[in-house]
Amino acid sequence: MNPANSAANSSSEPASFAKTVLNLPVSPAHLAAALLAGLALRLFFVIHFPFSAGDTKFYDELARNWLDHGVYGLFTNGRLAPTDMRAPGYPAFVACIYAVFGRSGSAVLVAQAIVDLMTCVVTALIAARLAPLSKRAIVATAALWIAALCPFTANFAAVFLTEVLATFLTTLALLIFVCVLDHPFMQSRDDGAPRGLFSFVAWVVVGGALVGLGTLVRPETPLVLVAAGLVFCIRLRHRADWRKLILTASWMAVGLLLPLTPWAMRNARTMGRIEFLAPRYAETEGDFIPRGFFAWTQTWMVRFEDAYLVPWRLGKGTIAAGSLPSSAFDSPAERARVEGLLNRYNSDLKMTPVLDYEFAALARERTARHPLRTRIFIPAARAWMIWFGPRVAFLRYSGELWPPGERWRDSHADFATTVGFGLLNLVYVGLALVGSWACRAKSEFALLAAFILIRTAFLTHVQTVEPRYVIVCFPALLAICAQAWAISRHSRAAAPGQTELAS
Repeated sequence: MNPANSAANSSSEPASFAKTVLNLPVSPAHLAAALLAGLALRLFFVIHFPFSAGDTKFYDELARNWLDHGVYGLFTNGRLAPTDMRAPGYPAFVACIYAVFGRSGSAVLVAQAIVDLMTCVVTALIAARLAPLSKRAIVATAALWIAALCPFTANFAAVFLTEVLATFLTTLALLIFVCVLDHPFMQSRDDGAPRGLFSFVAWVVVGGALVGLGTLVRPETPLVLVAAGLVFCIRLRHRADWRKLILTASWMAVGLLLPLTPWAMRNARTMGRIEFLAPRYAETEGDFIPRGFFAWTQTWMVRFEDAYLVPWRLGKGTIAAGSLPSSAFDSPAERARVEGLLNRYNSDLKMTPVLDYEFAALARERTARHPLRTRIFIPAARAWMIWFGPRVAFLRYSGELWPPGERWRDSHADFATTVGFGLLNLVYVGLALVGSWACRAKSEFALLAAFILIRTAFLTHVQTVEPRYVIVCFPALLAICAQAWAISRHSRAAAPGQTELAS
């Protein structure tokens, strides 16, 4: 090959690969119509269903204190003190909105609506990468419309929480890694001078950095790298590719650390300790965490509603044994034992280390009696609840369907909305199963599926059962749903250029 031509090709590779990443095969008419419809849906939720959760006040106060006093902290006993209980990503987003548009919660929600529309476009880009070349236009268009009109993601634009921003950054990182799987460097067999090496490294660092930024919003975002690392290990499993695998993992780690290092340095300077991630329980230094109590709840708790009755009442109100489901007890003697422990807590609303130790012992005994229940059946039930619940908690509907006659009489709108959202959720899952079959052999699908499965498994082991945490997976799910439009008798064979997992 002519050296001049080789140099020209090398210099053009970053630009050409960037075009493949950002190539959205959707007509301007469909793009404009879908985004306008999506914006209308999100503004409908913002106007009629704005929602503030328990964590909202912390994000709002952190943003205000950052702007007003230049301190990332909270007021405690009348004194503003720095904190690391929440990572700064979402408060920084809120502070920027406040700085530009004033201290308006509505401005934050409208900004979230716009960010969520950007996530819809990224979802369509991912869907296009999964589809055969001949079907990319129809699949990307379908994905764009499905994402724009999905009420499960759209209604979070009206919720003053991290989900919209975390979903956008996570989905953008997934797009980068989905595209990197088809980078020329991954196909190159020239170990001396791999084709597109510098372009590949740059994109991997960008993907890692996006995960780092997402980690500053939601601390579990590095699960994206776990999924990507798993797929890269499979693709680069042969000994000849191990150098590529090490290179990929190393630069993903570098990208991850780039946004996290300033936060860790701030914590070391201000808090006296190095913290790259937000604390798991959003605690401050010296707070006692009742891990034994949480371990006990994980042996029986599978419903979101139980979080309001048990763990979220710690230190705030009494916990009645009568509010616990029958699955929390294996015998009348155990019920009496739990009642005794809760009565001790209720006497002063304090979960002491001694009391927490007794709950931990109870958790160990329950696990020893039924190990499969704690380690398999409870997590499986939690996964079912976070994926197949009606998703109306932030719309001020009860989500209750039983007994149906009574629920219908109580509120026609509540019952109909819960049924409708539940059925729509089943439609999405059904479409995803069909779409999975269409792209089952592709590495890109393996990455998305691994991310969904790994994140779901992680969420089954947190201290509460919150369906909102799985919303970050929905763009990946919807991109897979759109693959159903790629199925036809003319597209059974893989299109040229498809990246196979086994290659």
